Amino acid sequence: MIPNILSIAGSDPSGGAGIQADIKAISANGGYAMAALTGLTAQNTKGVSGFALTAPDMIRRQIAAIREDIRIDAVKIGMLGSSEIVRCVAQALEGLDAPIVLDPVMVAKGGDRLLAADAVTALRDVLLPMAHVLTPNLPEAADLLGQSEATDKATMTAQAQALLDLGPTAILLKGGHLSGSDSPDLLATKTQSLWLDAPRHDTRNTHGTGCTLSSALATQLGHGLPLSEAVECAKSYVSKAIAASDALNVGTGHGPVHHFHAFTTKDI
Repeated sequence: MIPNILSIAGSDPSGGAGIQADIKAISANGGYAMAALTGLTAQNTKGVSGFALTAPDMIRRQIAAIREDIRIDAVKIGMLGSSEIVRCVAQALEGLDAPIVLDPVMVAKGGDRLLAADAVTALRDVLLPMAHVLTPNLPEAADLLGQSEATDKATMTAQAQALLDLGPTAILLKGGHLSGSDSPDLLATKTQSLWLDAPRHDTRNTHGTGCTLSSALATQLGHGLPLSEAVECAKSYVSKAIAASDALNVGTGHGPVHHFHAFTTKDI
């Protein structure tokens, strides 16, 4: 059965991140992609020049329309933008029996803030306890905890455990901001810790990697894979998408990853 995956996130008109990346990643991982838009951004590979948030009632209506008609096998949550939207999404998903992957989008690749400071508290208090998997990078984890950014594996381990105390079932803490030749990620639950290392690829085309990973993970969970296996599949997919990204020629800044690296025209 092809799983139905709902992405709740903002739009990136350049196609590298946000809803557009989510739809590509879900599709490439064998899922049927659905989308509830939380906002519009004006951005390209060089940065974000502006954004406008969707009215909370309209977000609620989008999710309700899907829930009343279509089976949802997993949910990915990305950019939310405000505390009102955080609470709206939490209410709209109440009672849903499906894994929720929460990617706490706070700052864009170029440094532009996409989540209001007062919304961090709402995210921490309302949505984190609903998450099956929380997928922060190191700056996002530090922001959620009010701590300094981790610079080594020991601090990553401590921060992952601190995030677990906030209520999510599992943490996938992404270590791409560490220095070194590898990009280590930590999967942590109350009963296990698993390090997943991957070689760091020498490319500037990393726009939308967080969106892509969380969407791939939601899709693999929607397929019914156990958590650790789903994480390994999603991480492998993203690593290959980054490795193949130089085949694309999109923009002059941080280009996108190659979501459909496994396909060629002869496969269609």
